[in-house]
Amino acid sequence: MSRDAVGDRFATLTFERQVAAPLATLFAAWTSPAARAVWAAPAPSVTVEFLEADARVGGREVSLCKVAGQPDIRVDGGWLDLVPEARTVGYEVVSQDGQRHSAALVTAEFSGGGDASRITVTVQLASLAADMADGYRQGFAAGLANLAGVAERTMVIRRVIKAPVPVVWGAWFNAESLPKWWGPDGFSCRTSRIDLRAGGEWVFDMIAPDGTVYPNHHKYGAVIPEARLDYTLHWGENGPKHADAWASFEDLDGATRVTLGMVMATAQAYHDAKGFGAETLGLQTLGKLARQIGVD
Repeated sequence: MSRDAVGDRFATLTFERQVAAPLATLFAAWTSPAARAVWAAPAPSVTVEFLEADARVGGREVSLCKVAGQPDIRVDGGWLDLVPEARTVGYEVVSQDGQRHSAALVTAEFSGGGDASRITVTVQLASLAADMADGYRQGFAAGLANLAGVAERTMVIRRVIKAPVPVVWGAWFNAESLPKWWGPDGFSCRTSRIDLRAGGEWVFDMIAPDGTVYPNHHKYGAVIPEARLDYTLHWGENGPKHADAWASFEDLDGATRVTLGMVMATAQAYHDAKGFGAETLGLQTLGKLARQIGVD
């Protein structure tokens, strides 16, 4: 729902949404660029292309909203404050054909416990051309509905590794070391080709302890060295996509908090993954990463 107080050019809009997902998962789905790219489009007719996305204080976010037959709408934004699982503050400027249409300060507050959470978004809007309030009402209402669906099929796995970020990053984003530790306990990797860079890929088989072969294909999107990498997971080379994923790396006084997030392609895929213990298997994978570094 939304509540608003509208003037001639200025409006304060508030949106609230209950989400059937843990607070940490909702916060990750709201802030992580890989997840934002999944839920950002307000309608099926709209395509959102992220040109730049850095979810850190001071980081920028630039996107294009594309509708067939219309000029692209450009959104230039950034993050002013990020308090994990509590609050974010950001700004955005909307323009089209070089003309600025609006500027807004966007504050999101988070609360909840267990498997339920809540997001409240307040938009302080200044319309610079035509009145943009109705467009914001529709866009944010649709976006938060999409966000709820994405959060409810998102899996977030974290582990603190007692090694500096450059060391952990170096073990992950390294064509020689990555295949040595990737996968749960007892699994091994057989690589067909690997090209670790933005726009690169890794085609490989995961081989289970009983010899079962699971073909995989990772396609890499944005890469911010020693901070974040985004990628999609496919069942076999150019096969069906089963998740949009990211890994982030945060310094904790010389240790590294690694966050591995996955937005499953469907709710059923999420429930299937939960059913076969994907979270436990993911933690095993991060444990193998720690052992590869030698700090288990």
